[in-house]
Formats: sequence, C-alpha cells, structure tokens
Amino acid sequence: MDLSTLRLVHSILEERGIRRAAAAEGRPASSASAALRRMEAVLSVPLVRRDGQALVPTLDAEARLPRFAEIAEAAAALAALGKGGETRPAVSLAALSRFSATARAGSINGAAKSLGLGQPQLTRQLSHLEAAIGCKLLARSATGITCTPAGLEALALAERIGAAWESLSTASAERFRRSAATWRLGAIIPFGHESEIAAMLARLAVAWRAARPRQPLFLSSTTADELVSGLKNRRFDLILLDTDRYPAEFEGSLIGRSRLALAGPRRLDSAEKRDFATLLCQYPIAVPSPRSGLRQMTDRFLEATLSPAERTRLTLVEVDSIPVIINLVLGHGHLSVLPEHSVANIKPPPALLPLDDAYQQSLSLVWPRDALSRKAAETMLALLTKT
Repeated sequence: MDLSTLRLVHSILEERGIRRAAAAEGRPASSASAALRRMEAVLSVPLVRRDGQALVPTLDAEARLPRFAEIAEAAAALAALGKGGETRPAVSLAALSRFSATARAGSINGAAKSLGLGQPQLTRQLSHLEAAIGCKLLARSATGITCTPAGLEALALAERIGAAWESLSTASAERFRRSAATWRLGAIIPFGHESEIAAMLARLAVAWRAARPRQPLFLSSTTADELVSGLKNRRFDLILLDTDRYPAEFEGSLIGRSRLALAGPRRLDSAEKRDFATLLCQYPIAVPSPRSGLRQMTDRFLEATLSPAERTRLTLVEVDSIPVIINLVLGHGHLSVLPEHSVANIKPPPALLPLDDAYQQSLSLVWPRDALSRKAAETMLALLTKT
C-alpha cells in the first residue's frame, strides 16, 4: 500500500466521485478507480455505493473516513518537506515503516538485522525514500545515523501514518477473520415469531453454536429469488427455500412439507366455506411477491380452481410482507393462501379451509456443489432433523 493510493481513496470519499477525485489529485480517472479497487480488496469491505451519478460512502467507509483523512493530511505534510513543495511522492507504507525503524535504531546495520534485510538493500530503500520526498532525512556518521531536522518531522509523520493505517487494517483483518469463519444461511421470511420456521431457525442457531462454537452462523431472511441470487454470488453459503425447485447448479435436500390452507375472515359462514371458486371471486386476495415460493403455489391453486375468465376478474393485492397479509386477512376481509399450521397458532385464528395435498409448502436446504458447502450442509441437516 502507498500514500498515493490512500490519498486518492480519501479524495474519492470526500468528492463522492472518481472523476472529481482524480481532477483534485491531478491523476487520471483510471488511476483513481484502480486505487479504490485496491483499497476495497485490502480492507475486504466495499467503500462506496452508487446513488444516481454520485458515489456515496458506505457506513464502513464513513467509520474509516477520519483515519483516511489523517493519513491524507500527514501525507501532504510529508510531501511538503521536499523541494517540490506540495507534490505526491510514490511512497509505500513499507518504506515509511523501515525509515522509522532505522531512525529509532540509530544504525542502518542494526535496523537491517531487526527487519530481516540486508544492509545494502535497506540503504537503497532509504535513499529512494529521500529521493521521493525530495530532502535528506538521515545524517550518517562514524557512530551511526541521526535524523536531520526534516527527518525528525518525517519520523513523526511516518509514525502518525503508520498508526492510522494499523487502525484501518487491523479492524479489517478482524472483520475478514470473522467473515471467513462465519457461515451465512439465507432463509425465507418467517410468518412471525410464533411461526414454525421462526421457531426452527431459533433452535438451529442454538444447536449450531453448540456444535460449531468457532464458526458463527449468520441468519438473514428474504424472498426465494433473492436467496437464489445470493447463493450464486456467494452472499449466502446455504439457503432455506420454500420450494423443492431450485437451479440444477446447486445441490439440495427436502426438509419437510407443510399443508396449505385458504385463510379468510373469521366471519365466514359454513355455506361460503364449501365453495372455493365463489369465495375467491367474492373477496380480495392478498398474495406475496412473485419472487416467493408461496406465491408460485398460490398461482397454481388459482389456475386449477378458476377459469381464465374468472381469474381476470380477481382482486389481487400484492404485499411483500407476510405480517401485513395476515392483518389483511384478520381485519380487512381478505383471503390468502398460507401454511395451515403457522396461521393456526394465531389466537383466535382466521377461518382456515385446508387445500388438497397437491398444494403444500416445501422447505428445502440448498447449497453450492462443492465439498466444503456439502460438509456444512450435512451438519445443518443433522441439526435441523434434531430440532
């Protein structure tokens, strides 16, 4: 890592744009873009997100911005020590660290030994540093070396830069360590805290911690389509889908099935309950997003129960939130196709009309086709079976 890259990244975060930062630093836009990519790779975190035409710092970047600012300020002061004034020397953090070690040791030979370098190699590196900054930093004598006045200023700046970088990189190293050790399970959104899926995931979290205390389990809930997408781009390591259909590029195992029911207002009378087709045409129907497995099963039920002409007259209310759908059923006269056992836990429950066995919510654990993922899946399947 070098000061030029750090200054460019700081400018990108401040200017909120690659081209504006490049112009402010007098560098090509391609250099600024490459600097941002290098920094994100080193820190293992995204630093910007696009918002229209602007680049907006992520929360991680905002937290690190004071350190970037401190390094940029010290780098500018270091450049100003040289004859060129406010220049942008190509100075690496490693070179600054070796200069600090040499200045503190008072001897190039002693510093070379402590750094595990040859004396000629260290001498060349120090000479290159002095040339990059544009001034003499060390005075050599028979008794060793001492810092020149400029060298004393450079030493303070180098150690300030080193401390700020250590703060940045240590936090990212710890984050990377935790991230590398953590297994990320994506799951469909539970119906509520009392639902079977919510209870199962809670039991799984406890059982996983006991079985793999050094490998934390991170749980995240979203729709079926987003779960599959997350597994493809490795945002998730495994996913729990509400369907038994998934891309052939993955492996999976069916965990279980839940019977579905047509849920409706509690006030439904016995005559209404006997005729699905009439009910569906009479009441608005709350449905989840097409990206969910439950919606796919709902569409199959509607196609099998109603004619094309009847389906065109349906009032469908699409809501990407199961708790909202349940409230529409309980308090606002809507129907919805929901897992029977999960909704039956509500007190008092809505009117429930069980559907044919052909309509069930499947629950499948899915993972990439590699040995490591398969091993984690075997552990998780064993725990899910126990819970």
